[in-house]
Amino acid sequence: MGPPIQISQNPDIRYLGRILGDVIRAYGGEKLYRQTEYIRSVSVDRHRGIAGAEASDAGLDALSLDDTIAFVRGFMLFSMLANLAEDRQGVAAEPEATVAAALARLKDGGIDGNAVAQLMGAALVAPVLTAHPTEVRRKSMLDHKNRIAELMLLRDSGADETPEGDIVEEAIRRQIVLLWQTRPLRTEKLFVADEIDNALTYLRDVFLPVVPKLYARWEKELGQRPASFLRVGSWIGGDRDGNPFVTAETLTQATGRNAAAVLGHYIDAVHALGAELSVSAGLAPVPAAVEALAEASGDTAPSRRDEPYRRALSGIYARLTATYAAITGKAPPRPSALAGEAYATPADFRRDLVTLADGLEASGEGQLGGIGALGRLIRAVEVFGFHLATLDMRQNSAVHERVLAEVLRVAGVCDDYAALDEEARVALLTAELASDRPLAASWHSWSEETAGELAIVRAAADVRARLGPDAICQWIISMAQTLSDLLEVHVLAREAGLWRSGEAAGKSNLMVVPLFETIADLDKAPAIMARYFAMPEIGPQVALRGHQEVMIGYSDSNKDGGYLTSTWGLHQASQALTPVFAAAGPSMQLFHGRGGAVGRGGGSAFAAIRAQPAGTVQGRIRITEQGEVIAAKYGTADSAATNLESMVSASLLASLEPEILGAADCVRFTAAMDAVSDRAFAAYRGLVYDTPTFKDFFRAMTPIAEIATLKIGSRPSSRTKSSAIEDLRAIPWVFSWAQARTMLPGWYGTGEAFAGFADKALLADMAASWPFFGALLGNMEMVLAKSDMGIAAHYAGLASQVEGHEAIFGRIKDGWNRAHDGLLEITGQTRLLEKNPALEASIRLRLPYIEPLNLLQIELMKRHRAGETDARIAEGIQLTINAIATALRNSG
Repeated sequence: MGPPIQISQNPDIRYLGRILGDVIRAYGGEKLYRQTEYIRSVSVDRHRGIAGAEASDAGLDALSLDDTIAFVRGFMLFSMLANLAEDRQGVAAEPEATVAAALARLKDGGIDGNAVAQLMGAALVAPVLTAHPTEVRRKSMLDHKNRIAELMLLRDSGADETPEGDIVEEAIRRQIVLLWQTRPLRTEKLFVADEIDNALTYLRDVFLPVVPKLYARWEKELGQRPASFLRVGSWIGGDRDGNPFVTAETLTQATGRNAAAVLGHYIDAVHALGAELSVSAGLAPVPAAVEALAEASGDTAPSRRDEPYRRALSGIYARLTATYAAITGKAPPRPSALAGEAYATPADFRRDLVTLADGLEASGEGQLGGIGALGRLIRAVEVFGFHLATLDMRQNSAVHERVLAEVLRVAGVCDDYAALDEEARVALLTAELASDRPLAASWHSWSEETAGELAIVRAAADVRARLGPDAICQWIISMAQTLSDLLEVHVLAREAGLWRSGEAAGKSNLMVVPLFETIADLDKAPAIMARYFAMPEIGPQVALRGHQEVMIGYSDSNKDGGYLTSTWGLHQASQALTPVFAAAGPSMQLFHGRGGAVGRGGGSAFAAIRAQPAGTVQGRIRITEQGEVIAAKYGTADSAATNLESMVSASLLASLEPEILGAADCVRFTAAMDAVSDRAFAAYRGLVYDTPTFKDFFRAMTPIAEIATLKIGSRPSSRTKSSAIEDLRAIPWVFSWAQARTMLPGWYGTGEAFAGFADKALLADMAASWPFFGALLGNMEMVLAKSDMGIAAHYAGLASQVEGHEAIFGRIKDGWNRAHDGLLEITGQTRLLEKNPALEASIRLRLPYIEPLNLLQIELMKRHRAGETDARIAEGIQLTINAIATALRNSG
């Protein structure tokens, strides 16, 4: 046996871990502290390879149910604090992932700042927040964690006291005590309204202040003011695919709450500017445009007679408060004493602010112009408008088909739309799109499903009328498989004027976005989009808009075909769409439906964007951010700034850097990927879909049933009542395998594919010189490092009643070994993560804390499934799920 493996810690982990230990001792008791410390030390020794550690009593059997619950909370809190410490130390950050680094790299390649600015002028980079249920922690827990992060920053600065006068060290301890005494689990199911409020916390408290500051930094680095290309989107309140609780009311509520938040922010900012801009007309020249604003304000206070900027801001403030009242239907938080006409659009508000900035710029050396608080406010208005975040609408194509079939039947257009073949459907829908006539009479008594969909359409039209077209821009079609799937949405959108015929309507019309999810659908995407662009009713409108979005789904394509085939299929589909868009003319805007786990497209966003095929980014990209990823990336201002800058810098590089692969390599590498993908697909489908008892094995081995009891989201875990893998949502599929430390969606099939490919030197060349393949292997390597076949074998024991369970797990274990060995051979390593020491240290630190949680979870699941009804057993299972997910970080 070699020397013990060193499990390094950064100083913050030691500091926070020591305080947590003291808190457990003080508030949980000496017995719990000693039990926890014993279990921790034995597990750490075992993972370090200390001689004799394997034979030591793990100490878990000595825990009572009450002890178990308290112990699990302690380990969960350690993982949460370790996450905080790593984020502070930049373990998750990539030093090259900054705009400054990207500009320097591009300059070295002969691409100057003007070319970058030109790209930004036509670009869109947007994280899109979704309510996908993978965040197991309560918001109260996250709030305490974020407060600790703020206090640690004070400690870094050498401050002894907080601004409120508290001793910093004591305040940190107090927050950890509060964490210990805060219930980690939700007792009530989340409603859509709760998800809207949770998202609003990030939008209002993080994105609103952070984004304008980033732009100010980029302006300095670029040497000119960039266009406002970085924006924020949301699905929360508009994503009704499989969620019956998302309705017209929730859509109205989400957009209304967002509007109230952003307008309130503007009101506060203008109020603060009024206090700051005390410029006297007697001491500085005042342009006529500023004087006109001041005179129109109605502010006649003698004390401000010679202060035109303050008087102008009084008028702007009055108009803003009137806008707040008009849009929200409520009195503003700080009403104005002056009368003001509501702003019709954000552009009108911005125009007044720019008038002030231009006036200040013209005075002296222009040091008071479009910088500082006024510059940040102008930027915020450009980015956030009156809507804060663009809300997407999303629904499944099957629902659209049923709803439209009813509308067409009642309107006397077609008695049985569902019976038509694809070409007949396209012909009927094309004829309908030649006019703007609505079909759905408001007085008709529709089915519940159709009434709900029509109400959503009308609510979206009302929101766009109140908040502007940027409030809702996209209608996304889940499981898009045919051209008629797109045209159906055009006809439905027409019912409320969201789509109108004629080229002139193109810019104002809602954009219909297909979401291609399965391997087969990704293959069909180019042909569908080519026909779509060729339609006289569609093509000219898209050309006028200048871009068209296509969404590609990582989750369902992975569940359908496995990790390697899914990743390659998405790459190929993106590449195949490029010439289709080039021939039609509009810019391609890909929307990447990524999750947190590698099995759902997770991993480094910087590496993933840079690994996109040449010509597929073009400055325009949207990416979903969901569940635990939102808290991890955007929980604090610092982490949000880091992750937003990473996304932007990667987009710049992917758009402007030349293709690094030569034509010959492209041919060789593509052929190799086709071959390994085919092998991986066959292996994956053979196990998951062609093994008769696999679905029963999966449901017995993993805590899929127990995960369904967690109150972490508003939508059901399956689209239907079927138990088939095809009908299970991708999130619980991936989440369950992560809990069981198998992580099958992130690697299965790759081992067989690598083992069966003879030219290993070619694969090694691909790994070293092709960013796509390097990113694919890097994400898979992380998953393999977090998985553990020894622990997975314990979970497999839960499936002992399933026919063929030993053979099924044997195939999984053999597949893992092949994937592990193949990856090491291709990358030239002797162990996983050998070339990524920071990530290796992070994972090694966590593993000793996860294993006892897994073993406890298995024991509790056995007792629960055996019929024991003690409520503490169910609570313990839910706590272990929470704790394991926290420790693994990107498990959903």
